[in-house]
Parts: sequence; C-alpha cells; structure tokens
Amino acid sequence: MPLRNAHPSVRAGGAGRTDEALPPPAERRSPRPVRGSRTERLAPYVLIAPTALIILALRLYPLLLGVNFSFTGDGERNGTAVGVDNYRELFGDPLFRTALGNVGLLVLLLPVAVAIPGLLATFIYLRVPGHRLYRSVYFFPAVLSPVIVGAIFNLLLAFDGPLNAALSRAGVSPVDWLGDPDVAMFAVVGVHVWATFGMALVVFLAGFATLDSALLDAARVDGASLLRVIWHVIIPRLTRTIQFVFVTTMIGMLTSMFGLLYVMTSGGPEGSTYLPEYYIWIQQGQMNRPALASAASTVLFVIMLVVGLLQITLLQRAGRDD
Repeated sequence: MPLRNAHPSVRAGGAGRTDEALPPPAERRSPRPVRGSRTERLAPYVLIAPTALIILALRLYPLLLGVNFSFTGDGERNGTAVGVDNYRELFGDPLFRTALGNVGLLVLLLPVAVAIPGLLATFIYLRVPGHRLYRSVYFFPAVLSPVIVGAIFNLLLAFDGPLNAALSRAGVSPVDWLGDPDVAMFAVVGVHVWATFGMALVVFLAGFATLDSALLDAARVDGASLLRVIWHVIIPRLTRTIQFVFVTTMIGMLTSMFGLLYVMTSGGPEGSTYLPEYYIWIQQGQMNRPALASAASTVLFVIMLVVGLLQITLLQRAGRDD
C-alpha cells in the first residue's frame, strides 16, 4: 500500500528509509534569535547610568583625588610633590604599625564574627522555642548608636563595674578590660560584634528563605546530626550569602569602629586599640596633616580590597569543593 504522506523521495524509492531522505540535524537551519529593538538593548544601560554616575562622581573621583593628594606634603610643603615620603613616615610610625597589627587581629577574628550570627540564624530558621522573640532581641543592638553602646559597656566593663563584681563572687580576680593593653582590643571587638551582628543575622535569614527545605528534611530522615546538616547542606547552599556577610562584616570592622574606640578607649591604653580609621582621624583632625591621613586612607583601602578578594576566592573554592 503506497504511503500517502511520505516524503517524495521515499515514494520514489519505494521502501527507502526516511532518515536518508531528511537532512542531518546539523544541516537543519535553526531559527534566528529574535533581536530586540535598539531601545530595548539600550534600556539596561540607561537604567544603571544614574547610579554609575553617582558612584563615579561621589566615590571613584574622590578616591583618585585622595590617592593623588597622598603624594603631596603637609605644612610648609603643602601642595608640593613629595613622592612616597608620607608612606615611609607611615610605616615608620609605631602607632600606625600597631593599627596594622590590629587589622590582622580583626581578620583573624572575622570568622568568629560571621559564625555567631550564622549559627543564631540557623537556630531561628530551625524554629527553636521563642525564635520570633530572639529575632527581635538579636536585631535590637543594631539600631543603637555606637556612642550609646560604648557608654553602656564603659559602665559594664569598668574595673569596679558589675562584670568584675560577678567575677569576684565566682572567685575570679577582676580584669581591667579597658585598661590592659593585652585585653582592651579584644573587649572593643567583642562589643562591636555584639552591637552589629543583628544586621548579618537578617542577611542570613534572607539567605535561608532561598534554601530548599526538602534538603533539610532528607538530611533529618538520613539521621544527620546538626553539625553535619550545617556543614554539608546549609553552608554549600548559602555560599554567596556567606561571601556577602564576610565582606560587609570586614568593611564594618575596619571602618565603623571609630565611635566605640573614641568613647571606650580613645585609642589607649598605650595606643593598643588604634585602628587605621582612628589613626586617620588623629592625623586629619588633631595633627592637621591631611596628606598623611590620605596616605593612611589609601593603605586602608588597599588592605580592604586585598582581604575582600582573598575571602571571596577562598569561599568560592570551598563552595566548588563541596
């Protein structure tokens, strides 16, 4: 019986195969993608143009001016090119070297500052009893002014304050939290973490909203412990959120501790709590050395850039390994 709907070549060849009559898939013409109009192609650039111009005018241009100003002199040499003299003076200043050492301490403590809100967000996401109350309580310190936080902890951490009184009742000798050079920086960093981790907690909770709950249910069915769930399920799925929190927390620790330092220690004792931002303020506001302050600002920017890129690279590798 003849094939009515067969290809002409099939009908002509009798019992020939249809795949020989049709061209191979590679030779078939695929439909060309429909290109949008010129207006549609330009629309994304038009939308980001105002933000790009604002960043260029208010961020990048002043940054370049500051870098250029750091190669000029102060005082009698104001406005004259001095090369790298400001940078030589910076790295020869014991206070600035102490500030750089404290930056290294902050980098080492950064995982702890990120892990605390991450763990608390995990507990809240798993709906521990009272999780709604904890969410509000943990975020509350983030709305307080650093001056208020510093004043509160000055009272709590005073040598004759309530914390040392509680330690004395427990048989522990009192600690000079803000007067001991070996302890003061840890105390200030601890207060800063307590005052700011609420914002990171909110970011982690937003990341948990994108997590597939079926993965957690499967892990529970398999009998995985909480630590295994965190390490093998939560962390790999929240890699980008962790990257964001790492970078923003680092920026906050390097650029947002001035209020606490000013109220709690004023850079003391013996300059042990100096950070680059406090050093910049001293040189600019008290010593009237804006060029040297610009050099310190440039060094701080480079440190933040390098540390941020290293953190993102390490976290991306960890995410690929998992």
